[in-house]
Amino acid sequence: MDVGRPGPGRRSSMSQINVTPFVDVMLVLLIIFMVTAPMLDQGVSVDLPEVAEAPSLQTKVEPLVVTVEKDGSLLIGKTRITQISKLAPVILQALKGKESREVFLEADKAVPYGRVVEVMAAVKKAGIERLGMITRMPEE
Repeated sequence: MDVGRPGPGRRSSMSQINVTPFVDVMLVLLIIFMVTAPMLDQGVSVDLPEVAEAPSLQTKVEPLVVTVEKDGSLLIGKTRITQISKLAPVILQALKGKESREVFLEADKAVPYGRVVEVMAAVKKAGIERLGMITRMPEE
């Protein structure tokens, strides 16, 4: 007699897991995260200049971003810098131990051009050879 197979009057037990409820729960969680993730971004509010076409720099690691706000104040990431003379040492400290030595400059379009040039000079003074400018595409 074959023990593994059900006979004419025997019931077989269900040995497969029903994954449909699991998939439903995962899709609901995915939707919740997709809706809440943009709200979690508490970045710096900078009105970037718009350009029609700009070449993008491909990077494998999270770049160091220097931000110049509308009032001319400086930030490196989320750290506020009080004087432009302190910018180069802070950049060197932030890039210490990183193989990528590129910095991105994000300046509000209301910032005077002279202030942006001062920041670019301070970045170059820190020995950074690759400096990218962050812009945004115009909305149509």
